[in-house]
Amino acid sequence: MKKIFTLIIVFFCFQLSAQDQENNANEIEFAEEEYPVKRMSLGLKLGVPNMASGTFEYVLPFLNNRIAPYINYGAYDLKVDMTEIDLSYSEFGAKYYFNEKGKGFYAGLGISSFSSSLIYNDVSLSGGMTGTGSVDLDIDTTILKIGVKTGGTLYFSFELGYGFGTIPDSLNFNATSLSGVSESVTEEIPSIPGIGSGGIVVGNIGLGISF
Repeated sequence: MKKIFTLIIVFFCFQLSAQDQENNANEIEFAEEEYPVKRMSLGLKLGVPNMASGTFEYVLPFLNNRIAPYINYGAYDLKVDMTEIDLSYSEFGAKYYFNEKGKGFYAGLGISSFSSSLIYNDVSLSGGMTGTGSVDLDIDTTILKIGVKTGGTLYFSFELGYGFGTIPDSLNFNATSLSGVSESVTEEIPSIPGIGSGGIVVGNIGLGISF
């Protein structure tokens, strides 16, 4: 009798476990139907080298919702010592999400264009004179990055990466004094956040909406 009672208890527990697993499966299936993939995202990114930029992303409805083309764009002014810098940053590429819901961890591959117009003030000229001059600096890089993005209508993101490209150490341009004397000069590139000798550091946080 004791063995029969024990078998009944084991069978009862097994039935409860099976029923619980079935309920969990139903809940997951219901959740997937209740919360479909949010394919389109609009947001703002803050960090380097973009400082502040708008971003757009769309999760493609194939390959298990893993591929998402994106584009980032931002423009801002910056002053470093006696140099005024007018910057614009654009980046486009695609993300690969490791799950099938267009969120969570991802790896990204893209191309960035960093365009700037620099105005050098107080440039040293021959004869003890000083002058001003301007020059353009354009940097194109290939971006590799990893990141994570939360789900829901309001999302947050974080990503780290690096842009590989050739960046000069100095710039050549003509500077003109107040008396009108023009002279060819060479100046070092000012310290711009995120830009190094071998490329561009990518690091930012983002927030926005998905629908």
